[in-house]
Amino acid sequence: MPTFNHDVVIIGSGASGGMAAYILAQAGVKCLMLEAGPMVDFTRHRSLKAVYDLPFRGFGEPGRFPHITQASEFDANLWIDEKKNPYSHPENDPYYWVRIRLLGGKTLRWGRASWRLSDYEFKGKDHDGWGENWPLSLADLAPFYDRVEPLFRVSGRNEGWAQLPDGKLLADESTESLSMERFLASAKKLGVPTTKPRRATGTLASSVNLLLPAAQATGNLTIVPNAIVREIGIDPKTGLVNAVHYIDRRSKREYTVPTKTLFLGASTLESTRLLLNSRSRQYPTGLANSSGVLGHYLFDQFYVKNSVTALVPEARGGKGPRNLMGGAGYVPRFTNLKPGKPEKNYLRGWAWDFGSGGTPSPELFPQWGDELARTMADAQGAGFSMTTMGESLPRFEHKLTIHPTLRDEWGIPAPHLEQRYTDNEHNMAKDAMETGVAMCEGAGFEVLAAHSQMVPPGESIHELGTCRMGADPKKSVLNSFNQAHDVKNLFVLDGSAFPSGGAQNPTLTILALTVRASEYLLEQKKQGKL
Repeated sequence: MPTFNHDVVIIGSGASGGMAAYILAQAGVKCLMLEAGPMVDFTRHRSLKAVYDLPFRGFGEPGRFPHITQASEFDANLWIDEKKNPYSHPENDPYYWVRIRLLGGKTLRWGRASWRLSDYEFKGKDHDGWGENWPLSLADLAPFYDRVEPLFRVSGRNEGWAQLPDGKLLADESTESLSMERFLASAKKLGVPTTKPRRATGTLASSVNLLLPAAQATGNLTIVPNAIVREIGIDPKTGLVNAVHYIDRRSKREYTVPTKTLFLGASTLESTRLLLNSRSRQYPTGLANSSGVLGHYLFDQFYVKNSVTALVPEARGGKGPRNLMGGAGYVPRFTNLKPGKPEKNYLRGWAWDFGSGGTPSPELFPQWGDELARTMADAQGAGFSMTTMGESLPRFEHKLTIHPTLRDEWGIPAPHLEQRYTDNEHNMAKDAMETGVAMCEGAGFEVLAAHSQMVPPGESIHELGTCRMGADPKKSVLNSFNQAHDVKNLFVLDGSAFPSGGAQNPTLTILALTVRASEYLLEQKKQGKL
């Protein structure tokens, strides 16, 4: 039985777990991190292979990744084996749970496109009457955003928009092109705000290279890989967390480690699954679930890939000027910004990523053989595309429950996931598509295709909710510091804590919340309260 010297156990090594270790270890707190997957050295053993050298020609082993569109043999080691890690959903309402079990978690695939949430999200109920407010505001979280953005080298421009708050951003490299100028002029005529064209960086910004090395350098962080946590133990006298029970992924031996404080950041659905599986006499429906809302209010962003695809006519055949194509930008939410009744046939709003200079998919051309080859050569580099991200409303009936019989490879009860898009999301996606078509046509582009078909819930990889924070313990699981109302030495730090979300990537907010929660713990320890 391994022994460790620690005060805090951290479950998960991604955005929240990595940031908790970064703050606590540097403050002198002894931390033990349990990571379900192996450790990977990203500085060694990385090489590119030609597609013809891969056994399945880069498409992946048939059946291994039934729905993960991101997965291929080029990065097969990243993705979880779903045969060993099953879950279920209603037959007619698919849910696509995209998971990574490696040191660093999903930050290994984070694109660094990140924006702050605004008070349109934090105080959404005050704005339009729907749902619940967060128990904090932008002003409460802004100092923590200020610290996270430089650390993660978030780039961009401050535009002065209330719905996309300014931050401590690195200067974003501008990419001007004639096609972008025309698109921005069309947007301005329609009253649509857009960021200036930019170039994406694509630089690795993850827990493994920005957080964990500094934490380990203190000597205060011990990482245990291949540790699949099965259950959280409770002291029957105090009701506080006192142990974590985990299974070694390879040997399947079970171990128990004691803890004084638990920081849970296994990712939205894994964290809530663990809490629901941690039942006891004190908490018969799941740990810290006196409110009865644990597992409920599951939501994510909806995602419409290439909702509008167009061609810039002058760029066909490569005949346009060299400065005609290139650049990318972002359209923030700009609908329903006035308080009260929405002006649209939906609540909340959506955003776009857009880019100039790609080549449209051959699927958009009803041709074959040489004719298709000529068309694709003519369209090479002449494309313009827009992708929609929109806010989904949290609903009580959208939930994670524990399947009565389904188990994973290690005998742990598996989750059953229920979420579906409603008229609110469908109306939003349709409005985004129609507005995008109008903007492209106004710019003189040739629209090839437009659609409002959202990918199934979960595929955006921004799942949120199920362990929400709130001011009222009867309606929430956590307080504003991510601390469980019922169990004072339990903190849940990942996206499960979100009461609502916007069209923004949630990772930056998860990082900021974790800094805030970690420093709250340090203050509580200083005062002798934890």
